Amino acid sequence: MCGIVGYVGGQSALDVVVAGLKRLEYRGYDSAGVAVLADGSLAAAKKAGKLVNLEKELSTRPLPTGSTGIGHTRWATHGAPNDANAHPHLDNAGRVAVVHNGIIENFAALRAELAERGHDLGSETDTEVVAHLLAEEFSAGGDLAEAMRLVCRRLEGAFTLVAVHADDPDTVVGARRNSPLVVGVGEGEAFLASDVAAFIEHTRSAVELGQDQVVELRRDGVTVTDFHGSPAEVREYHVDWDASAAEKGGYDYFMLKEIAEQPKAVADTLLGRVDAAGSLTLDEIRIPHEVLREAQKVVIVACGTAFHAGLIAKYAIEHWTRVPCEVELASEFRYRDPILDQRVLVVAISQSGETMDTLMALRHAREQGAKVLAICNTNGSTIPRESDAVLYTHAGPEVAVASTKAFLTQLVACYLVALYLGQVRGTKWGDEVRDVVRDLARIAEDVDRVLETMEPVRELARSLADKPTVLFLGRHVGYPVALEGALKLKELAYMHAEGFAAGELKHGPIALIEQDVPVVVVAPSPRGRSVLHDKIVSNIQEIRARGARTIVIAEEGDEAVVPYADHLIRIPATPVLLQPLVSTVPLQVFACELATARGNEVDQPRNLAKSVTVE
Repeated sequence: MCGIVGYVGGQSALDVVVAGLKRLEYRGYDSAGVAVLADGSLAAAKKAGKLVNLEKELSTRPLPTGSTGIGHTRWATHGAPNDANAHPHLDNAGRVAVVHNGIIENFAALRAELAERGHDLGSETDTEVVAHLLAEEFSAGGDLAEAMRLVCRRLEGAFTLVAVHADDPDTVVGARRNSPLVVGVGEGEAFLASDVAAFIEHTRSAVELGQDQVVELRRDGVTVTDFHGSPAEVREYHVDWDASAAEKGGYDYFMLKEIAEQPKAVADTLLGRVDAAGSLTLDEIRIPHEVLREAQKVVIVACGTAFHAGLIAKYAIEHWTRVPCEVELASEFRYRDPILDQRVLVVAISQSGETMDTLMALRHAREQGAKVLAICNTNGSTIPRESDAVLYTHAGPEVAVASTKAFLTQLVACYLVALYLGQVRGTKWGDEVRDVVRDLARIAEDVDRVLETMEPVRELARSLADKPTVLFLGRHVGYPVALEGALKLKELAYMHAEGFAAGELKHGPIALIEQDVPVVVVAPSPRGRSVLHDKIVSNIQEIRARGARTIVIAEEGDEAVVPYADHLIRIPATPVLLQPLVSTVPLQVFACELATARGNEVDQPRNLAKSVTVE
């Protein structure tokens, strides 16, 4: 959560920082603030609400021009989202400014200590204590990086900190523990940010920061140490997308752009995964084959949309490998004392690679001896670094808070992992693997075809804008799709929505059915799961008999559902296990259009943030 930007160089720091914050506002938009060093002093401005409020403040009360600065967009944890609690936070003398992402768990005790020593803290945040502690340590030694190291050794929790001091105007210092922070290196300038998107228009040369590290940025270079001052090894990497990938490209919303990018994202995630003989070559999976062959169970941990991808992956893994697979909410995983050992393969799914619940789950799994494979979209993030292996999706930057292309590429990656396990364990023959890979390769075209036929879905969504609830039903892999459709509507339209396994309808949820309630039904293929198809047709009849307004997603050629569908949404016929790649797309469009019709902010839904870096 929270977006952080730091800059030192030859440009106007304020311009660089504000532009970076615009690219990071998806990480939090409860407030925004900046601090600039100029003429031996520190100037700051901050406002509650979205970044535009800060920009208005800066237009009427401009800050002095300086070449060193930091900025922040906030997702509130401690304290209300108001001006006083907005970052940056300053010490009482106004010489130190700090921005922060995460939670400092022992801040109350530190705050009490500071109060006893005469410090006056004016906010409700945990962050402000850091500014005061840094001021004390800097006064004692005159070195901001060392002050940061000393302070970090006193802090408990998960945090990213970035600070400047008026007495050291050519330095920005950052620190990280369990929270994202990346360095950008340019010619005579350097950047710090929560995400490379903040500085991608200036440089594509980046440096990973590891756990419990402090970084010192100056125009002529970057120095990284651990919290005790020992030099730290870092990995440099090149960002393989440019600034245009993070722009709207003529679309009204990033979400619309990202929905439209899904065919390419799916195709890109498949690139380079198959050798000349047609075998899968997932070079990023560094776990020895004998370990994969001996695995007796697969456990998938994930949150939100990624959890739904995991639910679909379970069907593929068990069907293709005959290995039992469990899917766990990462936030609950380690608290129920799960049974783990070296014979368990844990798959952790996260778009950002910084999802704190998932990170803590994988750490628990590794402590118990399990091997962890990460599926992630963000190169250099924490979850891939702390896993035994990683399979990167290639969705490119996803700015809209509600995931779309990240979900489809996670599905593709899950299918690849399932096939790879089947290939290694000998439960799938080579020709069978090649057939599924060919089917996956065709999916990009199928998604494109779906997107070309979405205008009736948009019209339907607009007609339902005043409804209080929408229900979603599915069977087999259609059940997680129903859950994802309901989640998208909650996130974007702020309306009640629930997804059910259609067979459970008669065990309680059918009591919710009344006249004109919209019910979206994801129908399985009549070819591959004919028994289930017959049953879901019966489900549609049951709810329609009670007055529901039936909206049926069915593949081309499925005529059995036609008499019972008030609205029919056609999708291309695909193999059963791969159907979610096409059946999810209309639900994304539906949620986006319905939210727009209700006047909601599509890219930045209320109370949410893109990267959840607190438990």
